[in-house]
Amino acid sequence: MSKVLTVGIGGFGAVGRKVAETLDRGTYGLRLAAISARDHDKAKRNMAGFTTEVPIVGLGKLSECDIVVEGLPAAVFNEIALPAIEAGRIFVPTSVGQILPRMHLVDRAQETGARIIAPTGALLGLDAVRAAAEGVIDSVTMITRKPPNGLKGAPHLVNNNISVDGLNVAKLVFEGSAREGAIGFPANVNVAAALALAGIGADETKLQIWADPDVDRNMHRIEVEADSCRFTLDIANVPSEENPRTGKNTALSVITCLKGLVSPLKVGS
Repeated sequence: MSKVLTVGIGGFGAVGRKVAETLDRGTYGLRLAAISARDHDKAKRNMAGFTTEVPIVGLGKLSECDIVVEGLPAAVFNEIALPAIEAGRIFVPTSVGQILPRMHLVDRAQETGARIIAPTGALLGLDAVRAAAEGVIDSVTMITRKPPNGLKGAPHLVNNNISVDGLNVAKLVFEGSAREGAIGFPANVNVAAALALAGIGADETKLQIWADPDVDRNMHRIEVEADSCRFTLDIANVPSEENPRTGKNTALSVITCLKGLVSPLKVGS
């Protein structure tokens, strides 16, 4: 790389902090340049052990960096996405579900030269789905099981008065399309949105969500039927200690995605 790419991170929680710590240790071709966090004092404390303390800026200022990583609540997605795309940056969202109702951002990115790169996140096997999509995919089904506490507060549960308290058996709390799931569970099923974008789309991708008191991991089962192959993927992601709605693998996936942008050797599509 003739140029080191600067990285700005929106959100300093379970994902953002892990990514920032990795970049601070030194990563070929990448430099942490800025972060945005709601609680500045807490962010400064969390950067106490960093080699280099970087500035804490507003979400819009992150667009001055070459790469903008989003790890924020869905409510502020536009505040980080729009400036990054308007500035022609590489935008890496972890809230992939927020892309589905905003596909106009893809068209705008084409106009400005921006790139929207959705990391694999908790969903291993996206390469296989993308490859199958070059042919004909007949069906894609995703079955997600999560500890009940990891689903609490989801809009679908609140709006439909669905309780996940005190469960002693698994409870099906949602069945529908990936698009509907992304709306009803914006903090939980970004993996379903990524699957939909990689495969046959948000309306054709089928999704079930179970609140399961017998699991201590975020479980995903993916079933794909295509003209080129048939496969099933089973993933059991360990929830983050900071945020049980997010798997530990999400931050690691973002790090891998960033390294893939600058590495002289990239394995996988």
